Amino acid sequence: MRFFRNPNTTVAILAVYTAIMYAFLFPRNNEMSNTEKWVTVGVSIVILALLWVLMRKREKLRREREKDSK
Repeated sequence: MRFFRNPNTTVAILAVYTAIMYAFLFPRNNEMSNTEKWVTVGVSIVILALLWVLMRKREKLRREREKDSK
């Protein structure tokens, strides 16, 4: 993923994709209860937040390594 080095861009793209998928699939899914649907949304948000935090940390470590090597 060299094109999307910025964690904000990557997480934003994934968030938009997830929102679109939920908008199309959740109203049509009658097999899941409302609680299960909202738990799924919550878990997805937590995963995206965790991904953003980890990518920011990785970016910070990369900058520090580049700074130390110069």
